[in-house]
Amino acid sequence: MLVVIDRFEEEYALCEKEDGGIIQIPKNKIPHGTKEGAVLRIDEDKIVLDKTETMKKKKEIDKLINDLWKE
Repeated sequence: MLVVIDRFEEEYALCEKEDGGIIQIPKNKIPHGTKEGAVLRIDEDKIVLDKTETMKKKKEIDKLINDLWKE
């Protein structure tokens, strides 16, 4: 399952699932230094930063922002 870190609150990372739902993951379970907007891959009991998907998301968001400023 892929999730995107939406924000951090207290000891949790609030992450958006692909279906739009939100899950809480304890901060100590995610890779150190992971930031908001990062894509995490959750497989069984393992959580890893998906650098490829994170870069893809960043490019999509940058394009949307640039398109807004062009109008």
